[in-house]
Amino acid sequence: MAARQRSSRAITRRAALAGVAGAACCPLLGGGRRAVAEQADAGPVFSSGGPNAEHYGSARGYPVPDWQARRQGNPYPPEYRVGGFSHIDDILATRRVARADMPWNFKRAPTEIRYRFKDSPSSLADYLARNPVTGLLIAKDDRILYEHYQYGRTDRDRLVSQSMIKSITGLLVGIAVADGAIKSVDDTAETYVAGFKGSEYGKTPIRDLLHMSSGVAFGEEQDNNRDLNTLWRDMISRSFFSGKGTINSIVQFNHRIAMPGTRFYYASIEPDVLGVVVHQTTGQSLCDYLHEKIWGPIGSEADASWLIDAEGQEVAHFGFNAVLRDYARLGRLLAHDGAWDGKQIIPAQWMIDATTVRPQDAYLAPGRATPGFGYGYLLWLLRGDRRQFALFGDWGQRICVDPISKLVLVQTGLEPVNEVWPLWSALVEQFG
Repeated sequence: MAARQRSSRAITRRAALAGVAGAACCPLLGGGRRAVAEQADAGPVFSSGGPNAEHYGSARGYPVPDWQARRQGNPYPPEYRVGGFSHIDDILATRRVARADMPWNFKRAPTEIRYRFKDSPSSLADYLARNPVTGLLIAKDDRILYEHYQYGRTDRDRLVSQSMIKSITGLLVGIAVADGAIKSVDDTAETYVAGFKGSEYGKTPIRDLLHMSSGVAFGEEQDNNRDLNTLWRDMISRSFFSGKGTINSIVQFNHRIAMPGTRFYYASIEPDVLGVVVHQTTGQSLCDYLHEKIWGPIGSEADASWLIDAEGQEVAHFGFNAVLRDYARLGRLLAHDGAWDGKQIIPAQWMIDATTVRPQDAYLAPGRATPGFGYGYLLWLLRGDRRQFALFGDWGQRICVDPISKLVLVQTGLEPVNEVWPLWSALVEQFG
């Protein structure tokens, strides 16, 4: 199965899809304060349709990709995208991340949210009517302000993270450092993984892998994803598995074109290097480590799943799946800089280091790493004086975090959605 996973950084086009959202809409929008009071205990809202629903397979019940669509690979043809993005477990081999023994529950405080888009007033109903979003959740600390699903998806569907899992891998590195399994981010990858010894990725410091600044050539954003497709074939796809194994599939990319820590270049393979380091140093699968260190402690309500490669190791750059509220729980953890109801789960200093740019790393600053965003430890940094950051996944997957206000936005989608940024800015202005 060919991999067609383009980096989120490269996606700049706006999804210009017309249509009308499904019949079920949130009653509080346009209902003012009275509606807010009446909906104080309201749960999520579900819509069977969404913008251009027929284009995305509504007439066939949003089917799971057939064998031909699976051969095309991620992101799948549009008519299979809703089914594909919510049924990765039925398409690819995954491993379970067990839910918490005792779920932690959000409170609800339905709130009217309005913003401006293209100089016109907009509501969340307008947003959903314009954009192919499968799920949208907005929370402020422990309270959900808005939760809506489209295209027949529900709060029980595990929705694919795309590249947001890279950021989760970075969090596991931070915990491994705190646990003493990894001594320092200035150590090289080969310090911990014998199979990386002598390779260019092996010679790269962990800090520079977290910054996607290894300096090793990996063709992802040109040549039709040449190297990413090769990595998928050799490391992941059982249909074309070369027998190289996880480590050898990685170290075949062994041409250095820049010194480590001197330039940002988005490369999905670099979280894969880090995933192997975490696995080797902790002696646990990434799924078990994630459950023990994060997924259990934050009170996740549902099992998650994570794509595994042909050798049975988790793929650190793609294939994590979770329900929307569990993504929001993760966002809340990050909004508290790694603390959960008084217990520090991820070291606070790691979160600061992961979401700020040191003077000597100015090439990672917003506007320098990319025209619109900066880059931390596998986390995207937003412009402005206020510290804000996000998890990006291709095709519209986002978790946006504002630590000052403890505001979190979670979105899962079918296409890139640039309108999320004026919405996010308005949310921070309203609630921050």
